[in-house]
Amino acid sequence: MPHDGQDMSDPETNGPVLSDLLKLTKQAISPANELFETSKTALRNLVSEDGRISGKLIEEHQHAAHALSWIATYVESLTQMQAWAERLNTDGKFGEMEQLILQIAFGEYLSQLKGGIPMSQGEIARLQDIGLTGGILQAPAIATLAQSGNSAAARSRLVTLMQDNHGHATFGASGLDDELEMIREQFRRFADERVSPNAHDWHLNDELIPMEIIEELAEMGVFGLTIPENLGGFGLSKASMVVVSEELSRGYIGVGSLGTRSEIAAELILCGGTDEQKSHWLPKIASAEILPTAVFTEPNTGSDLGSLRTRAVREGDEYTVTGNKTWITHAARTHVMTLLARTDSNTTDYKGLSMFLAEKTPGTDAEPFPTPGMTGGEIDVLGYRGMKEYELGFDGFKVKAENLLGGVEGQGFKQLMQTFESARIQTAARAIGVAQNALEVGMQYAIDRNQFGKSLINFPRVAGKLAMMAVEIMVARQLTYHSAWQKDHDKRCDLEAGMAKLLGARVAWAAADNALQIHGGNGFALEYQISRILCDARILNIFEGAAEIQAQVIARRLLG
Repeated sequence: MPHDGQDMSDPETNGPVLSDLLKLTKQAISPANELFETSKTALRNLVSEDGRISGKLIEEHQHAAHALSWIATYVESLTQMQAWAERLNTDGKFGEMEQLILQIAFGEYLSQLKGGIPMSQGEIARLQDIGLTGGILQAPAIATLAQSGNSAAARSRLVTLMQDNHGHATFGASGLDDELEMIREQFRRFADERVSPNAHDWHLNDELIPMEIIEELAEMGVFGLTIPENLGGFGLSKASMVVVSEELSRGYIGVGSLGTRSEIAAELILCGGTDEQKSHWLPKIASAEILPTAVFTEPNTGSDLGSLRTRAVREGDEYTVTGNKTWITHAARTHVMTLLARTDSNTTDYKGLSMFLAEKTPGTDAEPFPTPGMTGGEIDVLGYRGMKEYELGFDGFKVKAENLLGGVEGQGFKQLMQTFESARIQTAARAIGVAQNALEVGMQYAIDRNQFGKSLINFPRVAGKLAMMAVEIMVARQLTYHSAWQKDHDKRCDLEAGMAKLLGARVAWAAADNALQIHGGNGFALEYQISRILCDARILNIFEGAAEIQAQVIARRLLG
């Protein structure tokens, strides 16, 4: 593999030897960033009118705008993979498996930057969409990595190492500190012992996750993980939340998502609540004395939250709520709703919205919604079943005026926006967990299943699928860890969190789909858990911002 007149190939993997790998990948970062900046300038020229960015033109050139979002996501992903590799190398932990993951990641993602990035199964983001050509990526390091980084030999060797190391949490060192790895191990054991053996039955029977599981998670501190210690929580980092969400979702996305509602509610109260609201609600959320649910979406709004119609009218010391909500997760047996409603009837956009901490009585199987003024019905869903989804109706539903978040009307949309960074980081972590589950289940099946006299894993295309799962999971993982690090260091990270969610959701779906393909016909049978993992993975591209909305938000943010 020639580069600068030298042969730097490793005959076993047909890739660069270690002494040159980190140099090569580092040399590829700068021209990749130049590509991003050139792409951004090209798109800005395409969607500008009279010297200003035009929302109408962004929509008209939506494919190009979303192509920029994916280019930016790939460049940031490679940047974080390089940082991960250099940290491991400094610590003496950059082993052969990690080297192969880095080599394959750079080889594949640089090739896709040149030739086309899959935004979904039938949509490819190409440089020509924004008026550029692949010729912009002709740096020698990029040519070398794109040509030989993701070789068949490298994929085969990686899968051999994965088999030798089967059961490792991440198939490659995560790069986290020892404390976070201890947290990972604790929750990995819990997922293996208490979640994984039961998850498929919960799914097939469409059952709520048992309360005993919730109680055990509460004892482990899941619901107060990032709540400050003086308010009843553990005061841990967002990075710890990522690790916990990742491992619990690896067991079952429903269990990994139980903490999401608490995370959203706690973030809302911490960022926008009064001191009295913080001291009253946060200790109860942290201990799981109360379970919260998020009540935002309406039947005709979807992602367009600014057009919500549910009304909240003040009458003395109470608000009366009227309207309908849909896709409300875990609504029946929760105690409080973070409820977004319109308090200013003269507005038709986000400016008239307010957030409430709306108390309700937990329901039972016989009577899921016993609270006066509130009705609900279950929505039958393909996956993500452990908490159930509901449609809710409010007619004369009462909320105490003191439960208006922050005590001031009209702040609801702003308050909600403050939670999106954490919510998307957590969703990216859930996606990683689902993808990891798919990889482990698919790999075990490939080892156990014999066809034509040998295990499936010995067939190159099967091994290749598993190798790419491991590589892309690590890429999504490092992007997610970086966004959590940004959040923990009080840095704006809506862009990084959005990228992590965008990529993580695609990786989870690809991993589940490929793992099911490895199962063949058996993967289509309900008795095999990969059928559940596929259904669970599909939601990740939709909730917390559909992929198309996410790409649009990233593009607008990049253009300033």
